[in-house]
Amino acid sequence: MPGNQNTTAPIILSLRDYEDPNNPDAQPAMKRAIEAARAMEGSVILDIPPGCYHFYPQSTDREAYYISNTTSEEENPDVTKTIGIWLKDLHHVTLEGNGALFVFHGKQTMLVLDGCTDIEIRNLHWDYAAPTVTEMTVERCGNAYLEATVHPDSRYDCADGKFEWVGEGWRFREGPMQLCSADLGAAWRVDNWLERVVFTEELSPRRLRFHFGNQHPPHIAPGTIVQMRDGIRDQVGMLITQSSGVTFSDVGLHFMHGLGVVGQFSANLTFERLDLTPRPETGRTVAGFADFIHLSGCRGKVSIRNSRFAGAHDDAINVHGTYLRIVGRPASNQLLVRFMHPQTYGFSAFLPKDEVAFVNADTLNPYASGRVAAVAMKSPREWLLTLENAVPADIGERDVLENLTWTPEVEIVGNTFVRIPTRGILATTPRRIVIRDNTFLNMKMSAILVAADASSWYESGAVTDMSIVDNRFVNCGGPGHAVIRIEPENKHHHAAVHRNIRIACNRFETTGEAWLTARSTEGLIFQNNVIRMQEKHGLAGNTRTDERVLLEACMGTNISCNDLEHDELK
Repeated sequence: MPGNQNTTAPIILSLRDYEDPNNPDAQPAMKRAIEAARAMEGSVILDIPPGCYHFYPQSTDREAYYISNTTSEEENPDVTKTIGIWLKDLHHVTLEGNGALFVFHGKQTMLVLDGCTDIEIRNLHWDYAAPTVTEMTVERCGNAYLEATVHPDSRYDCADGKFEWVGEGWRFREGPMQLCSADLGAAWRVDNWLERVVFTEELSPRRLRFHFGNQHPPHIAPGTIVQMRDGIRDQVGMLITQSSGVTFSDVGLHFMHGLGVVGQFSANLTFERLDLTPRPETGRTVAGFADFIHLSGCRGKVSIRNSRFAGAHDDAINVHGTYLRIVGRPASNQLLVRFMHPQTYGFSAFLPKDEVAFVNADTLNPYASGRVAAVAMKSPREWLLTLENAVPADIGERDVLENLTWTPEVEIVGNTFVRIPTRGILATTPRRIVIRDNTFLNMKMSAILVAADASSWYESGAVTDMSIVDNRFVNCGGPGHAVIRIEPENKHHHAAVHRNIRIACNRFETTGEAWLTARSTEGLIFQNNVIRMQEKHGLAGNTRTDERVLLEACMGTNISCNDLEHDELK
């Protein structure tokens, strides 16, 4: 091996050489192979022979990680992650899966990349043995009961008529619930009716009757799939932190517990030809416990291409930064800043040399800038920043600080989104955003949301260059949710929050939803789109653009040359 270190050809290691045939747990072998790759100089391909590999929690690494948008201190005091595969300070390594399947047991963060550069994960499938989102299919609804058949991969306990979902090291009864249509074309959130059940009867293995006593059961059509989870994001699917040059290609992510793939303070991330759907042979409908891809405070270029997103329990893609509230000024050039949302805290949101913007919390408009000289943690919630120059004298008591350096260029092209209960794409970054040639099917909320707020999630920031072109939107949106929604959460309008958003050459196939709502936006273009309206008999002639494109405090808009077609519903 040492003789190859000066050649350009990558060194190839086989996982098979590190396996123990007497150990069904692949984690120790994977750890040995990773350490061997670390010892090599130059590029390394870790070759994984085809097959199925099981990863059990007993031999995993455990490490504390604070991760954006996951859990609060009250929800999950221990931020230790159970890590299936831990790539720490690893460089120039490719995991070549050859179509292999990794199956994880218990609750695990399947993969962590921490401090890595030039890493590729390819031709590899990832799944859970017992997904933490359970499934059952409604068979029959009576006057005071509901009957359902539980999916073979979901387990339960109904001793003495008290029902609980159980898994590998977990159990729950309360938590978020959503329904999936029988044709698998849509999913939507509902209240958890299981909390109203007074007695559960097992009619036969996996066939249950839920009794509601004097209450009426929910009205659910037979064949509808009920999905449930406990709601605590104690792990994530995968974590990419403080890494750069990471590529996932031809990868299947068939179930992820927690927030999904999280990129946090990393640069130049590429996701291409991902299959974020359940494996067909499982018969499941859920592939994600929450978001599929969630990128917070990244930089460089983010590219998500030619992938399929189906079966999440929250948004498919979310790209944003984080506003931290300014809570103190210990010196003329120092700021004490605080993470405000309960589920986001603990990580360093600023580094020396980072450019920052001072943002008015009520208007979301920046009014000053600066450069970080030093960063010190005072607590997981509060950080002390020393700037190169004096801070502004007129900082408001609720104003926030935004990191402008850690903001990415974003390209989301050629993807399909289906069975997503919330939004397909959320994107807020001041650098160029291209959303092109995607298909959005049956979103119950907006297919695309452009937000930014300094009062709820504290997700930054202002969009300055966004193109939404050549996409297809089919039956997306609903009450309060336009197909495309540009809605910064500013308290009042002083100047535009978002600028230069171009929505052109898209196809909308819709019924009664608004096509676009926008507020506090300058330079908005809605042009050359085709809108095919399906209207009830007698209403086809009543639709006007000004009823479906709703603008508030917008300047320099161009709404023109859109082609409206009508289909009459029978």
